[in-house]
Amino acid sequence: MTKLNTLELILEKNNGMLRTSDAVNAGISKTYFLEYIKKCGFVKIANGIYLSNTAWEDGMYILQSQHHKAIFSHETALYLLGLSEREPFKYEVTVPRGYNTFSLKEKNAKPYTVKKELYAIGITELKTPMGNVVKSYNAERTLCDIFKPNCDIEIQDKQFAIKEYIHSSQKNIFKLMDYAKTLCVEKPLKQYLEVLL
Repeated sequence: MTKLNTLELILEKNNGMLRTSDAVNAGISKTYFLEYIKKCGFVKIANGIYLSNTAWEDGMYILQSQHHKAIFSHETALYLLGLSEREPFKYEVTVPRGYNTFSLKEKNAKPYTVKKELYAIGITELKTPMGNVVKSYNAERTLCDIFKPNCDIEIQDKQFAIKEYIHSSQKNIFKLMDYAKTLCVEKPLKQYLEVLL
């Protein structure tokens, strides 16, 4: 396979976006990669991330490409899971405690920090509206997160998410309550569920 074919495959897989790291990992030199970027008229959208002039920018994918530890959570995860009626104003992400959140805030993201032992609970992969795969929390973890005291989600959005989850064929109440116990939101979540179940 030629270098050109390799780059075209990466480009197709990433819906019109190329990262320097992906090219280097595929055995392509930075020099060749940068020549290709320049020749094809790619636009630099972030450090090491380039977008084809025929592709749409995927803010979620770009944010996570720059911040690998940022997991989409709260209202952003609800949106990705189909448990929200509207797109979030800011991308909400969760990172392990001790992670520098300054650059996330600069990019108009709302970061939450958690203990390292709670960070990995419920991580899954979901597709953005642009078709790129990103890491997010699953429905059960996200529902627990929106019941934490530091989450300022509107009451009607919380109710909508719970109702949609309850009517979903993918729901797992046992897992939800197990997460709720671990994340210390068992009591408020149970009160909501008792009304709806």
